[in-house]
Amino acid sequence: MAGITDLPLRRIVSGFGAGLVVSEMVASEEVVRARPEARARAELGFSEQATAVQLVGCETRWLAEAARLVEANGARIIDINMGCPNRRVTNGWSGSALLRDLDQALRLIEAVVGAVKVPVTLKTRLGWDDGLLNAPDLARRAEQAGIAMVTIHGRTRCQFYRGSADWSAIRAVKEAVSIPVIANGDITDSATAGRALRQSGADGVMVGRGVKGAPWRLAQIAHDLHGTPAPRVPEGAALADLVAGHYEAMLSFYGEEIGLRVARKHLGWYLDTSGDAHLRPEIMQSESSRTVLRLIRHAFDGPPPEREAA
Repeated sequence: MAGITDLPLRRIVSGFGAGLVVSEMVASEEVVRARPEARARAELGFSEQATAVQLVGCETRWLAEAARLVEANGARIIDINMGCPNRRVTNGWSGSALLRDLDQALRLIEAVVGAVKVPVTLKTRLGWDDGLLNAPDLARRAEQAGIAMVTIHGRTRCQFYRGSADWSAIRAVKEAVSIPVIANGDITDSATAGRALRQSGADGVMVGRGVKGAPWRLAQIAHDLHGTPAPRVPEGAALADLVAGHYEAMLSFYGEEIGLRVARKHLGWYLDTSGDAHLRPEIMQSESSRTVLRLIRHAFDGPPPEREAA
């Protein structure tokens, strides 16, 4: 989730015990050329435990060079994005546009697999539209090219995020390959994760939007479905500490000016999940990090704050 799954969030999610986290999608050419905007987003946590670096692109040269670069910097897994439906991505024949040209998709996969020694995985969708549901064919050919795991979002590109994910359609991909298949799309809690696994026959699930405001959710799903250690879901003072720590990590990561703005969406999601919604306007509009930190304490663990003097 570009603009959401940055390094501060991934560290918090990993701290609760997630099996694998994936970086924001990063354009391969940007990584190689190291443009400032790419570097700002591409503090990719190369050496972080259980982290995959996700690359997107449409040229073998740039994808291969980017893969070699992130491997050399410590990336443990490289994930190729062939599922993003955004028009700016697909108009450049990247992301899910490659579902319309499997030969080109395979050339890109082969270039990345041939460039590195770390495992390479693939993220894609069911197909371009209802008339081109070719994910099983792509997965089969990707496995032959050396892909170690494939994640399928249970929608076509032309659905974008409308309607409901079709987990049962992922079963055709699972039956086409012997590598692990991961189900994705509309998985927000243990109940939906269980249904997705049963309907798809997949080996695991990937959660995206379900972690917003609840970074412990992946660990909770793993506990409920597989009996792994249960995460300690924070409440009261512990939750306030978590939110404040996340906020300060974002300020440090992005710098005060940008961090103040970027952090607001995360604070909103925390408030939606378990905070005092009455404090939302003040938290969202404040230009003072000190004030926001004070309000966080009251929003999650305390009485309404006294108003500051004008």
